[in-house]
Amino acid sequence: MSRKKRLQKKAEKGRKAEQKKQAYAVKATANKTKAKKKRVKRVVSEGKIYIKSTFNNTLITISDMEGNVISTGSAGREGFKGSKKSTSFAGSKAAGSAISKAVGMGLTKASVFVQGVGTGRESAIRSIATGGLDIVSIKDVTPIPHNGPRPRKSRRV
Repeated sequence: MSRKKRLQKKAEKGRKAEQKKQAYAVKATANKTKAKKKRVKRVVSEGKIYIKSTFNNTLITISDMEGNVISTGSAGREGFKGSKKSTSFAGSKAAGSAISKAVGMGLTKASVFVQGVGTGRESAIRSIATGGLDIVSIKDVTPIPHNGPRPRKSRRV
């Protein structure tokens, strides 16, 4: 192969590579110019707050009137570990962080539903009241057994 032909092939390869680069650049600019959908911010005025207080943790869930969750909070998410999660202080901190997020979405009135027998339930309700929300009602929805478990068999002597 003569020197001239080799140079021609090399130049052709260079042109093809340049065309590829331009094609990639065009694709990249096309992707950047696509309009992204903006997230619609929900504005909720009334809602429901569910507090589940167990012996190990306190969970707070805030939803709108249809049941769609707006924000959540827990003592574990606040950074408390182990037995500190079950304290009333941890429950109030968890409720405070969940409330601040919900108030940012426009929540003003709320019905509170409390479940469980843990220590964080009263303090969570107090922190909701101090968080700037109107509490419409407080309802205890802790499940209570009507008949209980099956009794022991009678002792034979």
